[in-house]
Amino acid sequence: MNKGTIGRIACTALAVILAAATVVGTAARLLPLGMSTMPYVPNIVAATPWFALTAALALLFSVLGRRRLLIVLMVACLGAQAYWQGPFFSSVVGADSSSSSSGAAGTSGSSASATMLRVMTCNVYKGRADASEIVRLVRDEQVKVLALQETTKAFVEELGKAGIADYLPYSKTASADGKYGNGVWSAMPLANPVKDEVNSSASFMPAGTVSLSDGKTLRFVSVHTTSPVNGYWNLWRRSIDEIGALDSRTGSTYVFMGDFNATYDHAPFRAMLGDRFTDAARQSGHGFTFSWPSDRPYLPMMFSIDHIVLDRGLAASDLKNVQVDGTDHAALLGTIRVG
Repeated sequence: MNKGTIGRIACTALAVILAAATVVGTAARLLPLGMSTMPYVPNIVAATPWFALTAALALLFSVLGRRRLLIVLMVACLGAQAYWQGPFFSSVVGADSSSSSSGAAGTSGSSASATMLRVMTCNVYKGRADASEIVRLVRDEQVKVLALQETTKAFVEELGKAGIADYLPYSKTASADGKYGNGVWSAMPLANPVKDEVNSSASFMPAGTVSLSDGKTLRFVSVHTTSPVNGYWNLWRRSIDEIGALDSRTGSTYVFMGDFNATYDHAPFRAMLGDRFTDAARQSGHGFTFSWPSDRPYLPMMFSIDHIVLDRGLAASDLKNVQVDGTDHAALLGTIRVG
């Protein structure tokens, strides 16, 4: 065989391998809700955006290997990816240049702007995150509402020592197992605080209502669902469905912030959003907000499992992730616009 033939064979082999991975990933994303808890499907679906890369590489090698069927198949897969991921890069609410992170919070002390509110969420990895760094982020980003997951009693004490009360003096924390919990901290008083808004099978999800200076109110919930690890597939979906059940609850304008252990590509997460709720990252159109894993120097952050989820009438801007020492999740910050 000449070098040209060997090259085409090599390209074809690479194209087949990459195309196979792409087809598996695309097929997993296409599975209906009822099949979303099949073993390892949630793990494969979490990587959906990365299958655009394998599709592009497979397309390149298919062209070099002159494999028409693979070319058509990979073009179709790339089209699906563009349809699924495109909205993350195209704002549906219109970017507002005036809503920068430094000015979005709008106020200091125990009051907030009538229309803009800077918020932040972070899974602190069983209390291992640097509490002082969390407080510095709150201060520098003018965060008015903070949601934390996997807190411990010792970590909450460290937050206090680091001065969290200087910026967010009101809080509600809760733990289902007495060891690891979740919490909400606010610059404004938290009305009607509860230890578990969701009646969750995964963890207590505390909540409280914040009143804005224009008279409007937002009810913040710190979210942490079950992780989709081996044997927990159905529990994972159940913990997400329980949040979605709040769709029928009236009288509150919700903001859910936390570790959902799911990306927008997961069918249970999209079902949870329904017609009422919106994923802030997708709505703002400023790109992906990969947040996990953030503590592995040999790996980039690859999965968007931390979210800010908004009720009707709310919009988001200025979303970004910031790495925090000690935890495997990056903090997710954003600005909420009311009205």
